[in-house]
This record gives sequence, structure tokens and C-alpha cells, in this order.
Amino acid sequence: MKKVVVTGAELGDLVDERGILAGVAEVVPMHAHNEDQLDERVLADADALMIFQTMRISEKTLRRLPKCRLIVRCGVGFDNVDYALARTLNIDVANVPDYGTEEVADSAIGLMLSLTRGINLLNLRLRDAATPWVYTHPAPLHRLRGRQYSVVGLGCIGTSAAMRAKALGMDVAFYDPYKADGFDKALGIRRVESLAELFATSFVVSMHCPLTVETRGMINATTLAQFARGSYLVNTSRGAVVDTSAIPDALASRHLAGAAIDVLEKEPPDANDPLLKAWRDPSHAAYERLILTAHCAFYSEEGLADMHRKGAEACRRALTGQTPRNIVNAAV
Repeated sequence: MKKVVVTGAELGDLVDERGILAGVAEVVPMHAHNEDQLDERVLADADALMIFQTMRISEKTLRRLPKCRLIVRCGVGFDNVDYALARTLNIDVANVPDYGTEEVADSAIGLMLSLTRGINLLNLRLRDAATPWVYTHPAPLHRLRGRQYSVVGLGCIGTSAAMRAKALGMDVAFYDPYKADGFDKALGIRRVESLAELFATSFVVSMHCPLTVETRGMINATTLAQFARGSYLVNTSRGAVVDTSAIPDALASRHLAGAAIDVLEKEPPDANDPLLKAWRDPSHAAYERLILTAHCAFYSEEGLADMHRKGAEACRRALTGQTPRNIVNAAV
């Protein structure tokens, strides 16, 4: 019997994994919070490995997987796996790119609306009984119809967010140099050829790209200066795509009218993180104009179930000789 090792801090009961892999592989849980806690003896027998968001797989672990032919990152982002080295070791790395598509897109739009309609700001101010009960606190607000919603990264989630913004009547534009021509026509949205052009004309910039060498720190003090004054930033992609230390100044100067950040490079962040300090400071603009959430844009009970089920299905395909899907290191 082959073995599929499922590792992470919170695994659940693994009922779906065991049901899907019944007769094909034994499902072996390994409760570990980080790479140093992985059991080398269990890894040595693994034919496939399923990991989740917080588990990093580096060379140290990859070289302890002599039998493994597939690592499934049960989620969208796969930057926590050294997938290039895995390729040299003949290990496929797959992700589950569609488990939380709707949830993240819904969250991105919800965060945008909370900012652009003044919902977050009003909710904070009106808690103070001395605050006048009037609509003008977030003024000036502007109608969304016709304003530019800009998507960086037109994958499954970026496309879903784009369609939601389009349904609101927004002028949707995107930047994605890896997307083939024709998607703009098929979706009825606009392609923009450079980030600088996209940022300069945006009302809302919504990040939906993976974390790569190219995208790390893509949003920083220099690129924020290219944003149209009074625009908004939403990041539900990967934390390191945005240099969050540049956001407090952009909010304080009102160059950014607001920002919503669901993902951070370090989670949980340090208490002295500049972003958190500004967010918690009632005298700083970030107190009212910055929304932080704890990497939860993906979450729904149905999405969690999809993550486990589709990860196990990927292992079953690999272990029964079927053509694998969603291999992210095939061309490395």
C-alpha cells in the first residue's frame, strides 16, 4: 500500500482524504507546525505529500523524500515549496487553484466596498457617542459606476473579481503579461500594457498575482507614488507582493484614500510592524482608512472541504497512473 502523508498544524479528521484514497494509499497524518518538526522516518516512506499554507518545504525536506513523486500544496499559492529543486528531483508540485476562487473574489470586492463606500470609517467613528450622526464623515465619496477597477494578475481569482466589479458597472482593466491575447475580448474588459499606466488611471487596484521573483515587492513606495491620488489598494494575493511599510505614509498624505490588506509577509506580524502601529494609532489616518484581516479571504466551510478533497484527488490521480493536473513546476 502506498502512503500519502498529510502534514500541517490543523489537519482535521481527514475523512475525505481517506475516502478518496481508499484502496490506493494509506493516509498518514503528521501534526507539525513547521519544517523542523517533520518526522524524517515518515517522510522516507511517503509516495505523495499534502501540505497547507503555513508549511514550508525547502531543500532540507525535499532531499528526505526518496519515494515521493508528488507534493500537493492544498491551496493556490505555492511559493512555500522549492518547486524548481523538486523538479530536479523528479517530484511534481501541484496546487489547488480553484478551491477558494469565489471566496477570495467576494472578499476583494467586499473590502473594496467597505473602503469606497465609507463603511469601515463610519463604523469606527459612530462608536463614539459624541460623534454627530450624519452621513458626511467619509466625504467625498464617489459613485463606483464608470470608475476604473484594476486587476493585477488575471488568473481564476482575478477574473472572478473582475466580473464582480464589471457587474457593479465599473470600468475593469487588467495587467498580466502572461495572459494570452483575447481574454480582454472574451470578458469584455480592457488590457493595459504596463503597471505604471494601470496605476495612474486606477480608482481601485486589486492584487491577484502569485508571489514570484518578479512580483515580490511589486507595490512599494515608488509604485504607490504612481497611483492616482485618492485611489484605493486591495491585496488578497500574497503578503510579500506589497511592501506594507510604505502604506502608512501613503495614507497619511492622502495619496491613498484607503487600503485593505488580507495577507502579510509575516503572519502573524510583529507587534512593532509599522503597518500595525499606524493601524492601531487613533491619530493616524490608517486607523480609519486601513482594513486588516488575518489571511481569511479564502475561508468558507465549503472552500476548506474543497481544499482537502481536491488535494486528495490529485494524489489519487498520480498514484493510479492518470495524467496529473495543476502541476506548477512542469516547465521548470
